[in-house]
Amino acid sequence: MTATDSGPGRYLKADLHVHSYHSGYSTSLPLFRSRDSYSDPEEIYRLAKARGMDLVTITDHDSIDGCLEFLDRHPDREDFIVGEEIECVLPDGDLTIHVGALGIDERIHKEIQPLRDNVYEVAAFLRAERVPFCLNHPFMFYRERVNLSSYVTTLLRVFPAMEARNGAMISAQNKLVERILDDTRRSGNCLARFGGSDAHILRRVGTTYTEAPASSREEFLESLRQGHSRVGGRHGNTFVLASEIYGVIFNYWASLLGLRREDLLGYDRFRDIGLSAVSVPFQFIPFLVAAAKKTAESRRLARLTRRWLAYVETDLPRDAALSLDTSVQ
Repeated sequence: MTATDSGPGRYLKADLHVHSYHSGYSTSLPLFRSRDSYSDPEEIYRLAKARGMDLVTITDHDSIDGCLEFLDRHPDREDFIVGEEIECVLPDGDLTIHVGALGIDERIHKEIQPLRDNVYEVAAFLRAERVPFCLNHPFMFYRERVNLSSYVTTLLRVFPAMEARNGAMISAQNKLVERILDDTRRSGNCLARFGGSDAHILRRVGTTYTEAPASSREEFLESLRQGHSRVGGRHGNTFVLASEIYGVIFNYWASLLGLRREDLLGYDRFRDIGLSAVSVPFQFIPFLVAAAKKTAESRRLARLTRRWLAYVETDLPRDAALSLDTSVQ
């Protein structure tokens, strides 16, 4: 477990990155119109609490419908946080990045949507609203079209926090984020560290988490804003990725057969049942795909880590850009 700031008193624990049925459709196999997750908000809450989470949130892709669905049933739950994972564009290099925002409401969600083409505007708006937010999985979409040191410098200027432990990412990526935060902290920056499972299936909810000193939801959010947080729990690997893919596939079949929440009706449903039946032999390839993807990711992260270490040894001590005020106040 890594602490940004130990802080006094009791700690509350929350998995700050969880997806539900409302996270939209998967972009991997658009032909099948499979959802990115089939997890029910009610089941997410129940399992998170059973696995030791004091507070629970749902961070769907560009949606708070899962949170609203839960609150419609339980409007007085003081241990529930409305969250969202916002897909934005970093104009420098035209990069897609994901921003995790916590403690928002319907107004904030609606006002964010027109800003998503420019993450600088999203970040400025969230700061003005005093919303704790972070950059999720900082190297998931980074493909080195932008120089590594320039990319990191930009992140330090924009974000008050980074996701230092993502339960779907291999440990090499999480460790690189931790290393960057440690190295730049010595240069005057002090970014908060968030952690979450990035669970798209129920079995991974609550397996990676954030702890912060607090005795209530409001105090927890304020601790995140102040940077008093620490992360813990599992890293990702090939088996985690494969289990996510298989879990979504099985839930997709269950949805088509009416065993889970039905998504497609009428002709669309029969069409997709037919497509799924024809493609059954190919739907057991994901483990090989996951293994290849994680092997490539491991090589890429090893290369990035070497580049960062070289940068730290040569340029970081003299780089004034990394001494900018990145306070979350």
